[in-house]
Amino acid sequence: MHELTKAPPPRRPDLHVATDGEFQGWRTWIRDSFESHIGPFWHKIEDDGSVRSAFRVEKKHLNGSGNVHGGCFMAFADYCLFAIATHELDGPAVTTNFACDFLDAAREGELIECVGEVSRAGGSLIFLRGKLTSAGRPLFTFSGTIKRVKRKPAPQPNA
Repeated sequence: MHELTKAPPPRRPDLHVATDGEFQGWRTWIRDSFESHIGPFWHKIEDDGSVRSAFRVEKKHLNGSGNVHGGCFMAFADYCLFAIATHELDGPAVTTNFACDFLDAAREGELIECVGEVSRAGGSLIFLRGKLTSAGRPLFTFSGTIKRVKRKPAPQPNA
């Protein structure tokens, strides 16, 4: 994995920035054990404020036919929902709805990229959509809804 040594922003201690390799300068979250295990997935904020996400397909991402597993595309797209919503989020959130269409397959070694947009952001719900591509070839489209949540206080012992 890439060396992750840059200090994260004070309000996001789980956000790390790659300091070397193919994704130098890109960001990833380390709070999600599942994403860390199947990734790494990366995102960066472009000069125009848009968010681009990406990952390089490794053998662990493949199904029995040698193509990227559909569940991998779906997990990456879920990661992308939160990356795309980065300007709207200032606290914890969860995915409440997710829909997708598989358009084409991808193979080991390909760079999978995602761009998307926030369709609408309200008080508690954020609606988004995005598209995964490889070398400009459409692979997968998706839409989803994220709900902002308030952290519940930890239960008190003997309460």
